[in-house]
Amino acid sequence: MRIRLYADAPNYAELQEVVEALRAGKIIIYPTSTGYAYACDALQSRAVEEIYKIKKLDPRKKSLSIMFRDLSQASEYCRIDDRAFRFIKEHKGEFTFILPTASTLPKIFKHRKEVGARLVLNPIGKLLIEHLGNPLITSSLPIDEEEPEYSTDPELVEERYGWEVAIIVDGGILTGSASTIIDCTAEPFEVLRLGQGRLDDFEPLLLSEE
Repeated sequence: MRIRLYADAPNYAELQEVVEALRAGKIIIYPTSTGYAYACDALQSRAVEEIYKIKKLDPRKKSLSIMFRDLSQASEYCRIDDRAFRFIKEHKGEFTFILPTASTLPKIFKHRKEVGARLVLNPIGKLLIEHLGNPLITSSLPIDEEEPEYSTDPELVEERYGWEVAIIVDGGILTGSASTIIDCTAEPFEVLRLGQGRLDDFEPLLLSEE
C-alpha cells in the first residue's frame, strides 16, 4: 500500500495510519534526504530483525543506521561526548555519524559497540519521528546503477519492493546520493566515506581518509 503524505499539509488520518503500523512492528519504506529507505521503530527488536532479513545482513557484522529527530534524541540512545556533540551540531546536512552505543538501544544492538546515527532532514521523516516518539531504524533501498529510479520514484519503488513492506510513504520523486560517514568514536574523527555532507577545508577534529 502506498500513502502519499505532504509535509506542509499532511492528512493526519493517513499519517496516524503509518505511525500505528510502525508501533505494531511493521516495516515501511519512506523518503529520506538520500533516497527511499526501509524503516521501522528502532525500539521494536523483531521489526529490526525483519529489516536485517530483508536486506540479507548479519546483525553480528553489520549495524543499521538510526534516524533521530534531533541531537537531543540521539543523546538518549548514543554516548556523545562534548567534542562530538559540538562537531555534530556544527555539521548540518547529509551525514552519518558513527557513535558509541548506549544501553537504551534494543537488545539486537547489545553486541555492537557503535552505531550509525543520522539526524532527519526530510520533512516527512520528521513528521513520522515526531508523531511516533521514537527514532527509526533506516536502511537505504538497493541502488540499481542501470535503473536508479527504482530507489527514487515512489511508483517504481512500490512496483519492486511493495510486497516486502506494510506501507510505502510516498514523498514524491527524490534526488540525492549517499551520506558522508564520519567516525566520531575516537579523536581525531575520521571520514569513512565522502558523500553529500560537505566539510570545510580545515577541520581541527577531523582526520581525512586521504
